[in-house]
Amino acid sequence: MVMEGKSCLVQIHELYGSMSEKERSIADVILAAPREAVHPSIDELSDRIGVSVSTLFRFVRKLGFEGYQQFRISLATETVESSSHFYEAPVCSADGDTAVSVVFKTAIAALELTMERLDRGALEKAAALAIRARGLFLFGLGGSGIVAKDAYHKLLRAGIRCSAPEDFHLQLMAASQAGPEDAAILVSHTGVNKDALAVAAELKRCGVPLIAISTYPRTPLTKLADLLLLSAAPSSPYASEAFSARIAQLAIVDSLYVEVMELLGEGGVGNLESMRSVIAKRRT
Repeated sequence: MVMEGKSCLVQIHELYGSMSEKERSIADVILAAPREAVHPSIDELSDRIGVSVSTLFRFVRKLGFEGYQQFRISLATETVESSSHFYEAPVCSADGDTAVSVVFKTAIAALELTMERLDRGALEKAAALAIRARGLFLFGLGGSGIVAKDAYHKLLRAGIRCSAPEDFHLQLMAASQAGPEDAAILVSHTGVNKDALAVAAELKRCGVPLIAISTYPRTPLTKLADLLLLSAAPSSPYASEAFSARIAQLAIVDSLYVEVMELLGEGGVGNLESMRSVIAKRRT
């Protein structure tokens, strides 16, 4: 294992002499542009370098890391600006913007990028799947759980029969009881969270159609998904909270809700009015 506090880049230099030819090709790319090696997924970086995913994984294990994500975080701590440890863009920008301006501009950029890359066809299919499903399960952990909960709030208003268990074990239990007549939406910014992948794997074992909302197009989660709704963010893998990605994903949820309402037509409006009527009785 990597010694605590030891530099990832120093470790690469120290082990360079004992590396194979393919491992040295990986090391050369990382050492030449370490910042550019922080952001790609393991599939993207392996493609860029021209090696297999298994070779890249063995490389990071040779450095002493348990997995690729741990390696990325270690590399990021050495290469990104200090403010990127808590936000995905430099808080002090070159043109002198305040922190508030940077945050808002980053969020706007994420929304614009997401609007460009969002697959409209996949969105329409996801809406149709949600409507015809016997039950719709909404999953997400941590910050992604907030997005899943918002989707639950929106789609329940439309009259969709859905549930959104928050506890990981409850999510696994719900996934194990679902079937092909159901559908699931799983939110994961990185697409590599082990618990999220466990839920996804259980859903696939049960034959449940899976809609993934995620940021990266080539991850273990996206390989399991039947439909993929991609958000975009000027992200830093160190700032795993990915604040602007969450905002973009909330916009995807809103878009899905509007698509569902359009497909439901008058029935959806009736469901919405029924909900509003019940809530109105609780207002003074």
